[in-house]
Parts: sequence; C-alpha cells; structure tokens
Amino acid sequence: MRIEPAAYLDYFHAAVRGAEPQWLAELRERSIQRFAVEGFPTRHDEEWRFNDLRPLTSRMFEQAPALAGAAAWERAGDGPLMVLANGFVTEGEAELPGLGLEAIRNLLREPMPELEGLTSFAALNAALFADGFSIRVAPGQVLDAPVEILHWTEAGAAHTRNRILAGAGSTATIIESFAGKGEYWTNAVTDIRVEAGAVLRHIKLQAEGADAVHLAVNRVEIEAGGRYESFVLVLGGQLSRHDVVATVTGAGAKCRVNGAYLLRGRQEATIATLIDHAAPGCETREVVKGVADEQSHGIFQGKFRVRREAQKTDAVQTNKNLLLSAEAQIDTKPELEILADDVKCSHGATVGDLDENALFYLRSRGIEEAEARAMLIRAFATDALDTISDEAARLYLDRHVTNWLDNNKAEVSG
Repeated sequence: MRIEPAAYLDYFHAAVRGAEPQWLAELRERSIQRFAVEGFPTRHDEEWRFNDLRPLTSRMFEQAPALAGAAAWERAGDGPLMVLANGFVTEGEAELPGLGLEAIRNLLREPMPELEGLTSFAALNAALFADGFSIRVAPGQVLDAPVEILHWTEAGAAHTRNRILAGAGSTATIIESFAGKGEYWTNAVTDIRVEAGAVLRHIKLQAEGADAVHLAVNRVEIEAGGRYESFVLVLGGQLSRHDVVATVTGAGAKCRVNGAYLLRGRQEATIATLIDHAAPGCETREVVKGVADEQSHGIFQGKFRVRREAQKTDAVQTNKNLLLSAEAQIDTKPELEILADDVKCSHGATVGDLDENALFYLRSRGIEEAEARAMLIRAFATDALDTISDEAARLYLDRHVTNWLDNNKAEVSG
C-alpha cells in the first residue's frame, strides 16, 4: 500500500488546532496545498533518484503525541541542555548571559518568513509543525561549553521547526542528538544565520531507532567573515537523509560541511549538500566519509555553486567510501557549477573495500580478523572526525563510532 499526499491533506484539514495568528494559519494552508501538489519525491526527481522512500510512503505518520520527557541519554558536556520529546520542548527554556533558549511555539506571534518550505517535505513541515527550538547567541558572546539539544521520539511524526542565530562576532558550539524507539518519522527543518565575524560549530548525531525515518534540512546563511562548521554522524534509522543548503553571502566567509555515515543491515542514508557561493574571497571545505556493510545503501550528493560575483572562491570537496560487503551499495554524485573565472574548485570521490595488505599485516601480527577490520574502519572513519574543532563534540561522536564498531565486531565474531 502506498500513502498518497491527499491523505496528509485530509489529515491536515481534520486536525484540531488551537487559536493561531492569521499569518500562520495562511502559511499552513499554502504549505499543505503545495505538498498536496508536489507530493513525495520519486526516482524521477534528480535529487532523489537514488532514494527508496517506501519506509515513509507505505504508512501514514500522524502527529506524535506529547511526551512528558525523554529517556536518559549520555551528554557531551555540562553546558545548557534543551530536550524535545516527540517534537515538543519539554525542558531547557532559559535566558542565560549571552544565550537565549526558547520553544518556537512561544515565538509565533509575529510573522516568520523563513517558515516557507524549501522542499515538499519542508512544506509539509510548515503545515504540521507544533514546536521546535530557537537558539540566540548574543553578538560578541563566546560560549565555553556546547549547547546541547536532545530530540527523543517514540511514535508518529515529529515535525520540528528550529532556528539558530549566531550574533555578530560570537562563538558557539551546538550539538544536536536524535534518538528514539519504535516506528516514527523525524522531519526537521532548521534555519541558521551566522552573522558577520561569528563562528558557529553545528554538530549532529543521528542515532535514531532501527525502525525510524529521519529527514532533516539545514538552511544556512553565512555573512561576511563568518565561519560555519558542521558535522553530521549518521548511525541510526532505516531511512535517513540529511540536507545542508548553505549560502555564503558575505566576503571572506568560510564554510566547513563534513560528515560520515556508518551503515549495516538494510539501512539507507543520504548526505546531500548544496553550497552556494554568492560573495568573493570565500573558502569551503567538505569531507564526507561512508561505510556500508551487509545490505546497506549509502548516498552522497554534493554540489558547489559559484556565482559570477564570487571571484576568488576556494572550494574543495572530498567523498571517500568503504564497501564492507558484496551486497552493500554506495552512490556518489559530486557536482560543480562555476560561473566565475578566478576560482580554485575541485572535487573527488572514491569507493573501495578495506586495504587487503593492511588487513594481512595486522592478521600477521596475531590480531583477530574482526579486531583488525575494526581497527581499519575506525582509522578511516575517525579521519573525518578530525575535522571537528570542538574537542568535547569530537570526543562525543568518537564514543558513538566506537560503540558502532564494537557492535559490528560482535556480529562478525558471532
């Protein structure tokens, strides 16, 4: 059975919502009508031609009910923490020195133009979202500890709308962790602005439950002299996709968009990026690594766009992948669209298996095969983690990579 977009249109109109500002009600109606027309992407859509959306389209995901709180979760540090349970902020709202943490549901009195959907899924998000988080870092503020956001979901659909503002000259690290249990759909849209001279490190751990669907879009604007560093580690979910759409709008800005996925079973995961260079003298570096075992499917789609006015752009994209099984699959699609003539841009992609010589060397030193394979996979994956400049965030993700490898060794040994 395939769920048609009209089912969500009917669900939207049947839902009971409290009193909302007129601008929001109109936005929701426009958004659900857009989704009803555009529907779910298919393999005929170029940006989705590698994706199998049947885990999403084979059943109806209604709005997740509110939860009192989240399960216990290991933290990266001892800084501010906000928790969203089934898509609703349940704890963590605070006004701290130089930092504001708020629930989006409390900020909807005035129009928010950024809520307009970028894709059909973002449009559905705009129609159905109930909550999300807002982070404001004051101009010039330097946060010593990461701000952590925990998303915990147990049922239904959690459509969250989020916002991060890094004020001019500020420095901050945001760590988002996604986890849960049961059959559910996370559909998250986050709007991010890095103002002039600010440094924002945005780290994401996707460790969703085994039966979950995870779709997320980060829309980023980087102003003059700003620096945006992002990293996504994908470990969980049966179907997941993480999109970054970043526009470099100010001269001298820097963008770091990195990530890794470690997959097994029948997981499918996509990391897709579009970095749009719209100002001169900017620098972008992108490193994405993938590991696919058993019957899993990893996908990377990365595009650099350089507009005519973006002279002196320096952009490098690297995608490297390991296939650990004859049944695993990797699709990689790097792209360059360059309209300026004074630039340095390059991209490269590789897909291969473990180095047999290195594996033989380790086995010849008395190391068991499962341990030797884990050592080589770890070296491959943690090379990507080295791009993370915040130590607490790097160690946090490293622990999760270690856990994944330990579980993989146990399965190989068994």
